[in-house]
Amino acid sequence: MLSPSLAQEIAGDTSAVIGFNVLITDAEGMVIGSGDSSRVGTFHEASVEVVRTKEPATHNASQAQALRGVRPGITLPLVTDGRAVGTVGITGTPAQVGRFGLLVKRQTEILIRESVMLRSRLLAERAAEKLLTDIAAYDPLVVEGDLLMFRAADLGFDLRLRRVAVAFEVTVPDPGARRGARARDVALVRSELLRTVRDVFADPQDIVAGTAPGWIGVLHRLPARAPADAAAADCRRVTDVIAAQDGLTARAGIGEPATSVGALHDSYQDACDALRLGARVDGGSTVHSIGDLRVHQLLSAVSQSARTRLLDLTAARLREQPDWPALRDTITAWCESGFSLVRASAALHIHRNTVVYRMNKIEQLTGRPLREHRTAMALYLACLADRLGGPDR
Repeated sequence: MLSPSLAQEIAGDTSAVIGFNVLITDAEGMVIGSGDSSRVGTFHEASVEVVRTKEPATHNASQAQALRGVRPGITLPLVTDGRAVGTVGITGTPAQVGRFGLLVKRQTEILIRESVMLRSRLLAERAAEKLLTDIAAYDPLVVEGDLLMFRAADLGFDLRLRRVAVAFEVTVPDPGARRGARARDVALVRSELLRTVRDVFADPQDIVAGTAPGWIGVLHRLPARAPADAAAADCRRVTDVIAAQDGLTARAGIGEPATSVGALHDSYQDACDALRLGARVDGGSTVHSIGDLRVHQLLSAVSQSARTRLLDLTAARLREQPDWPALRDTITAWCESGFSLVRASAALHIHRNTVVYRMNKIEQLTGRPLREHRTAMALYLACLADRLGGPDR
């Protein structure tokens, strides 16, 4: 509970402040920290009785001489959760050092408690990180789902509750992209980023952990009857807060609701896919849901050669046109608006007649009617393939 490194740091700093040597022992009376480093590792006999009784003891010169490793001064118990974990001693005549005793004892106990809490928090964070990593890599042929269920239960998490996986990616943009932007290393602000995410995803059942430099995963507990996209608003809050920090940008991907280890694995993979595909399809947004990207996900699973062949056979003449991006957006909006001119023009923020003009041009170049659904869907998939670009990594 009381590490030698912490004991030595406390003893050295305190000795320098009060001007008297401070030593700290463990529960067996061994000196593990001292302003006089030569005493570290020696036995302090008076501490054994102080630990046993939890009562302070003073020793004048003659009393100290009769005890092994003891010098004149005062020895006080260090008590945490009702148990003596060691002692703190101050060397000097009892009259000189007595006034420092209680202050040094209380300050040392506070530092011990803070150290224990920090160590406990770090262990909990590492355990949550390992749990999330194992769920992300879950293979039922390698690991039984019940084992992860039990591990989660030991950490206080019930994986049977309805959850949705969220993946955050935080990056440092190109320093030249924002004039005067202060470059920051994502790895150095990891704790701050985790705290930001935990402030928003604050349900005791929310599992939040860093999964890689710049990546934070969340298994968010969904309230009863909450819609699948209920986490989107919380994700936007997180990305907005991070965006307000100099030199950082953040995006989020959201998976599907899940109530088992296998489904959570799929949800987390979907969240990562949503991040990857969303950046290609809609780079202006910071939050991407896999529910909006299922067709893109399916296309990305197809080989690059197959996607290229689809483009070449379906939209070759269109891609030769200087206004190909506009024609591609028109086809996409036409299909995604349910083949409605009004909704397509609204989605593109252009006049209805402009949509009609572009559709006529597309039909002339392809020789096929856009109002024929098979033609429209083939062109739609070709446009999505074009937006996805090169091979996936």
